[in-house]
Amino acid sequence: MIGINVYLALIAIATLLSMYRVFRGPTTVDRLVAVDIMTTITAGLMVLFALYYERMIFLDVALVYAMLAFGGVIAFARYMEGGL
Repeated sequence: MIGINVYLALIAIATLLSMYRVFRGPTTVDRLVAVDIMTTITAGLMVLFALYYERMIFLDVALVYAMLAFGGVIAFARYMEGGL
């Protein structure tokens, strides 16, 4: 099994790339997608913490966080579209 350090390094690289897109994205939609990717990365990080610390409550927190983040992205996309 691959060590947790490898997973954390991959998550750090993905986060840096997403932050680059947030700051340098040419359109608002690019920035919105980058923020959505960062929320997905954060939920994945919570799952890794749950596995590492053997605390399954982090899985519930990650699930609720992912659902709220999805709802937020959908609401902002509707707002950008002019539907709200």
